[in-house]
Amino acid sequence: MQEWSIEEWENMKESKEQCTFYLYTSMCGTCQVASKMMEIMEATFPDIPMGKANINYVEQLAIDYKIESVPCLLITENGKVRDKIYAFQSVSYLFEKIQKKD
Repeated sequence: MQEWSIEEWENMKESKEQCTFYLYTSMCGTCQVASKMMEIMEATFPDIPMGKANINYVEQLAIDYKIESVPCLLITENGKVRDKIYAFQSVSYLFEKIQKKD
């Protein structure tokens, strides 16, 4: 999964029907588990752009989107955040959340 800047995230969000942005910190154990789950999601949904960023380097995004903790997955649809997920319960849970369309 590629690291995205805030600008890359905003451009992808506006230009694609759906995309995801995974936010983490490098010292977070839960984030390391969530990263493995996101690798599976990226392989499962090759047509959905998926990026990631260490939240320590995109602080303004954390403020703008009111990110409360990490790991956090933002799922967008048609330029708007559809889901903000903090509890990455299971691979099947993430699959259902990403696959769901409003």
